[in-house]
Amino acid sequence: MAQQWTSVIENEIKARNSEISSINHQIHSNPELAYEEYKAHEAFVTLLTSLGFNVTPHAYGVETSFSAEFGSGGRLVIFNAEYDALPGIGHACGHNLIASASFASFLGVAAALKASGLPGRVRLLGTPAEEGGGGKLKLIAAGAYKGASASLMVHPGPGHNLPSHIRGVSFVRMLANVKFRVYFTGKESHAAIAPWDGVNALDAVCLSYNAISMLRQQIRPYDRIHGIFRSAGERPNVTPGNCCVEYYVRSQTRAQAEALWQRVLKCFEGAALATGCQMHTEPLNSYADVRPSASLCKAYIEAMPEGTVSYDEPKDILAGSTDMGDVCYECPGFHGVFGINTEEGSPNHTKGFTVAAATEDAFARAVECGKGMALVGWRVLTNDAFADEMQREWEADMKLAAQGK
Repeated sequence: MAQQWTSVIENEIKARNSEISSINHQIHSNPELAYEEYKAHEAFVTLLTSLGFNVTPHAYGVETSFSAEFGSGGRLVIFNAEYDALPGIGHACGHNLIASASFASFLGVAAALKASGLPGRVRLLGTPAEEGGGGKLKLIAAGAYKGASASLMVHPGPGHNLPSHIRGVSFVRMLANVKFRVYFTGKESHAAIAPWDGVNALDAVCLSYNAISMLRQQIRPYDRIHGIFRSAGERPNVTPGNCCVEYYVRSQTRAQAEALWQRVLKCFEGAALATGCQMHTEPLNSYADVRPSASLCKAYIEAMPEGTVSYDEPKDILAGSTDMGDVCYECPGFHGVFGINTEEGSPNHTKGFTVAAATEDAFARAVECGKGMALVGWRVLTNDAFADEMQREWEADMKLAAQGK
């Protein structure tokens, strides 16, 4: 019986290959930045509606989000479709492939639910603005993941960093990221005529920058602190009265990142005190750490072609942070990585990755991953023992997260 529904899922994804491909091409060919993904939104809404699905455009109060759902009763599985691009280099993180994989998963599970008549619901959720915009944070706040049993997505990564026989990694941790802007306010003066009348906000910026550089000697190997100067004065002969910096503070868990931020904050406060400046902070959309469900990750390996997906090696296949981490704090989550054909020096967020993400081979790999995720999603919906174990495991992990572990 299980094989019957596997065939239904796989056959539906195969039959809808042209529709999935059209979405993939549309998104990659029309890169749109965070919260400006109007073409991607319209393409998904139009296509899903034509396929007979109940679609909500502008879902959960987010202009470029959408939600499509099928089924009734039972558990709910959500597949996340990302589609925002990067400034100047287009889809250098391959979000067209993420959208394609999740679309394939949704179609496959919906077909199995329709054919079987079994209880259960599957949702394709359009999740804009992952690249710094925190789209999923807004969706979480609006209740998009309320009642979900699991949420899944898969992310492309640099294939040249994988062993030749491995095409993906299932259990991928990513760092929590606390983001802030810091504003220093001093007093302008003529830098030649009366420099003693000024209070130099740029001095506070430089002093805090150097303090943070020294702090890096006393942080853990997995911690990351990096920042830029947003504003640092207008002319050399005017003592800068207003300056702004933006910093990302990352660590293994959300609790550890927040604790590290408190240490960084002291560097800013000390710089303000030393220079006589006023200081205030502006919190940005911070991301929690990705805490994958081990149950989902193991099930995904079983669903994929044998020997092609590693459990958690290499551990650095995809570093950084994502708002999918916050979803993992709402329900059991999966954020696996699959490799696409990239060259050395062309990881994510490079022009070379943009080129690789447009290839037919990359699309085929995304669809293959979509099939695997669909089978995992189907297991969540139809296997009570598996779903119960997954939930217990997640609840135990959330207790560890609350302890900063």
